[in-house]
Order: sequence, then C-alpha cells, then structure tokens
Amino acid sequence: MAFLYNLFIHLLIFGMKMFSLFDDKTKKGVEGRKESLQKVKTGFLKSDKVIWMHASSLGEYEQGLPVLERLKDHFSDHKILITFFSPSGYEHVVKKENIADVICYLPFDTKSCVKEFVRQFDVQLFFTVKYDYWYHLLEELKSKGAKTYVISALFYDRQSFFTSYGKWFVGQLQKNIDWFFHQTQMSYALAKSVGLTKSSVTGDTRFDRVKQLRDRNNHVDFIREFIGKDKAVVFGSSWQPEEKIVEEVSQLSPYAKLIVAPHDLKRVEALKQMFPNALLYSKIDSSVAGFNSHILIIDSIGLLSKLYSYADIAVVGGGFHDAGLHNILEAATFGVPVIFGNHYKKNPEADELISVDGGRAFENTGLAADFVMFLINNEELLKSMSENAEKFVSEKSESTELILKKILA
Repeated sequence: MAFLYNLFIHLLIFGMKMFSLFDDKTKKGVEGRKESLQKVKTGFLKSDKVIWMHASSLGEYEQGLPVLERLKDHFSDHKILITFFSPSGYEHVVKKENIADVICYLPFDTKSCVKEFVRQFDVQLFFTVKYDYWYHLLEELKSKGAKTYVISALFYDRQSFFTSYGKWFVGQLQKNIDWFFHQTQMSYALAKSVGLTKSSVTGDTRFDRVKQLRDRNNHVDFIREFIGKDKAVVFGSSWQPEEKIVEEVSQLSPYAKLIVAPHDLKRVEALKQMFPNALLYSKIDSSVAGFNSHILIIDSIGLLSKLYSYADIAVVGGGFHDAGLHNILEAATFGVPVIFGNHYKKNPEADELISVDGGRAFENTGLAADFVMFLINNEELLKSMSENAEKFVSEKSESTELILKKILA
C-alpha cells in the first residue's frame, strides 16, 4: 500500500504541473512550493522550537487559528509556522498581519521533500485541521518526537478509511497522531469504529473564532449610508447560483439593498454585466452624496465577515453545487438568518442551524429567492430566525479551551 500511496503522490505532482499550464490557481500552488524550503531556511534556525499549523485552505485556517493563538500565548518562546495546500488559503493569509513567523505552501508529500523541509527547524507541536493527512509528513514528524494532533477532526462514512483498502491509512494515523479532537459525536464514533481511539469530542473551533468577530470593530465605510432604512441582504462568497438569486430578488424587491461579495474577484466582471447599474465598492468615495442603485458589488477582499454585521439576511455561497458550502457561522454569529443550497454533506453545522430554525437550505435558486422575499416581508419570522441564529452560536461550548486543556495536560 505504501507503494500505491507513493505512486499516487507522484501522479498528483505530475497532474498539478500539467494542469498549471492552463489554470492560474494551480500554477500559483506549484510555483509557490518551489519557495517553501527557502522560506523556512530563512525564517528559522535549526535550533528554533516551532509550533506548526497546517490548513488545507482558508476555512481550515479559520478553524485552527483560535487554538494557534492560545498556543502562541502559552509558548511565547516558540516560533510559528503555518502551511497551506491551497492557494486560496495561502494568498488570503499571507497578505494580512499574522502571528506566524513563516507562512508557506506545504511541500509535496514525498519522503525526500518532507525530510529536507522538517530538518530545518525543531518541531515541538504540529496540528492539522479537519482532515488533511499527509503520511510521509506525519511519519517524519513522529520520528522527530513532535506531538501531533488533529483539530476539529471530521470523519464521514464515505472516506477511504472505511473502505477495504483503508486499513493501511488507518494504521498510519494510529502510529502518527497523538490525539484527534472531533467536531461531532458521529465523527468520534466513526473513527473509533476503525480503531482510532485516541480521541475526544470537543466541537468545532470555528464557533470560538466567529464569537470573536462580535467584539472587534466591524465598521465598513459607506455601508450604513448605502443601506439606509431598508432591509439588507448580504450574498457572501457567491457563485453563479447565488448571483441568480440576486437577480430574482432585485426584480421582486427594488427597495431591499443587496450586497454581493463574490467568492472570487474574477466574478466581478460578470457581475457588472449582470447588473450594469450596480455600484462598485471601490468606486465609492466621500464625495458621493447619495446612492442611485440598490445593488452593491464588493470588489475588495477581507470585508465579508464585517459586512455580515450589517445584514438582515445572508445568502451564503457554495451550497447549490459541489464546490463546498462557505462559512455560514460568520453570518449566524451576528444573529443573521442564513440561506444556502442543500449540497453541504461536509458541513454538520448546517444541519444544526436548520434544526434550530436559524437557517434554511433549498434545492434550487428559485425557492431560495422566494424565501428571501418572504423574510424581507415577514418581520416576525425574520426576528425569530435572527434570535435563533445568534443563540445557536452563543450556546456552543468553548472548543479551544477543551483542546488546550488536553494538549497542555
């Protein structure tokens, strides 16, 4: 099985290099990995004690950050490394102020690449977030005596661990992971069923992260003036289906203010064609006396989680196809009802939010648009769902505290 895994890794590398000829995002990941080794050589001495967090992408980074921040406070003499697999996570984080001493792409998981990378510093503690497992990396870390953890682990029944050829993968995790901190009881039970017993249920650290959002300054210039006294619907991390909802709602309710923050700024040109009279956020300045459109396109990054604080209703992208539902908790924490598509099998928080009537999922955009309109015009239901969403987040246990208690024991 080790042979097949190594074959898979080499095919992955070859495939990414070929695909990078046609895809800018993949190209960034391939090119960025060429710099990873030099970044750790420059950023660390071989004697530096390092806490290392690995996140596949931006969502996993947000899940792991509360734990990383607390570990940094406790081990103030340690340096911090953050690695990413995906360019979407790396590019967002590397442009911001961060507690990390080095941020880079995770090297491809060949034994030689991993060994060379890890030997550049002294890893004391490593954790990966959710389910991004790389076996040569984990094996090398354990050989160096590092403590290894999985934060907000999420097992589901269609993973390779639960297939006939999954025993080898499970064996590697049994040897190389010190503890799994599970998001859900179901994840805990599934892991235990295949022999991964060094684990506990601590919940989803994203709840800790989004609770922090309430206490910061969430002001965004011009947004309050744009909304005025109208209802505001924020379309967060939108793809084409969510933009179709914008189109339908804009026709049915010209008085509601619609704020569209696409998942990728490359979508801005398409949005400008769909809504030629819409305002672009980057074009607003203090000289604007009034707003002559009820649609605002956000063509700047880093504003979405603050924009949710202004929303009466949120429509969150990714759930109308298999791209993956984006973060619904960033909206729910502000007491905002959340609307999304029903493709979210890897997002247990979506089922929970629906169960307390703080959110709704729909199989198509027409039904979602109709419900957005219903909420705009139904003050009683809007108020009830808002309260349910806020309560849903507030009542979640402090996952970070549970994790830190175990790690520091």
